[in-house]
Amino acid sequence: MKNEQCPLVALVGRPNVGKSTLFNRLTKSRKAIVDSTPGVTRDRHYETVTWDNRSFVLIDTGGIELDRDEKMSGFIQDQTWQAIQEADLIVFMLDGRGGLLSEDYEVVRLLRRSTKPLYHVVNKIDGPEQEDKLVPQFYELGVDTLWAISAEHGYGIKDLFDSVVQSLEPPEEIEGLPENTIRLACIGRPNVGKSSLINRLLGQDRMVVSDIPGTTRDSVDTLLERKGNHYLLIDTAGIRRKGKVKDKLEKFSIIKALSAMERCDVVLLLIDAGEGITEQDTKVIGYALDRGRACILLVNKWDLIKGDKKQQKWVTGEVTMATRFMEFAPRLNISALTGAGIQKIFPVINEVYNQYTKTFSTNRINKALQNAIKAHTPSLHKGRRLKFYYTTQISNKPPTFIIFVNYPKGVHFSYYRFLVNQFRSELGLEKTALKIILKERKRKKYG
Repeated sequence: MKNEQCPLVALVGRPNVGKSTLFNRLTKSRKAIVDSTPGVTRDRHYETVTWDNRSFVLIDTGGIELDRDEKMSGFIQDQTWQAIQEADLIVFMLDGRGGLLSEDYEVVRLLRRSTKPLYHVVNKIDGPEQEDKLVPQFYELGVDTLWAISAEHGYGIKDLFDSVVQSLEPPEEIEGLPENTIRLACIGRPNVGKSSLINRLLGQDRMVVSDIPGTTRDSVDTLLERKGNHYLLIDTAGIRRKGKVKDKLEKFSIIKALSAMERCDVVLLLIDAGEGITEQDTKVIGYALDRGRACILLVNKWDLIKGDKKQQKWVTGEVTMATRFMEFAPRLNISALTGAGIQKIFPVINEVYNQYTKTFSTNRINKALQNAIKAHTPSLHKGRRLKFYYTTQISNKPPTFIIFVNYPKGVHFSYYRFLVNQFRSELGLEKTALKIILKERKRKKYG
């Protein structure tokens, strides 16, 4: 299985042109606030979208407003221009009902500087008749192709995104990367010590280290060989704490982090021992789990609380409580500054990766299933006994199994969790995520 980085596609345009409506349609969600008041989208939203078997990260941005002095408008523009700079492809939306405005010319002029693939989309067009009537005026912008759509009703969406996914560059692969290279994404909030950690792991100052949060503006990959093993270290821009909105680097850093996770095997999540685990940290851990990535928790700056038993106990308790949903993830207390605990990291990475990539014989995993059923007989479902017939492994990274059962929907969550824990214990997968898919075995029909 190949871990590939998802391209970034940014939705940009003036306020109230329908960016959030299109985002919600494509992501099948209501994560972006939809409101008729211009400027209601206060921050970017992002979600992985799969279209015609091609995945990309879709970014919903705030509206572009020119010649505005309000602080919030300035912030929204900063967010939008960051998205434009970092995106692989830009979808620029115009308002078909509102018509062509003077500021649209200026926005188009600015967008053309980016040299990124750029789609000019006229929204709020409900059908061919409106398209013929409302779209032609927008050709005055000097563009060759206009895409007429209705984000609300779905008109033109398929044609637009069939073309978008064809325009996306294939995922970048690093040439000459040794076989079985373990890809590591180093994730964490600004100033948590990511660059310092990578310098320690490399044994030299490859990364710029600064005590100013947000120094690392882009991901930098570095190949490392150690004791015959190869590692690709991915250092990413930090994940800024919620509420800090002054720095132009801002929350776009989390999108870079998520993008890095798309192509890694193991996530190294750094947590500040002085501050403890935050909501942002747990969201990233959850995302890593959703994407099926292995995860190692590194509580950094342990040297700062070395003699403070109370703080140590508090941090340990907070991390344990916040990561109950992935207790299998190993946790190490380290100091990137002093080097304490650093020597333990690579052995743990190797152990986690070996479990993450494991494959098993059919006999072995069916024995594990039989032992689980013997240890705990499944309950009845609507008066009928649940029958687990057999299991097979369909992939690794992480190990993923299908269990065929007569009534998949009748398997209670607690019993499903029991099966996961039994497979983990029986197969030696205590330090990695694993997936079990319950599938109904069709009963034979006679006659």
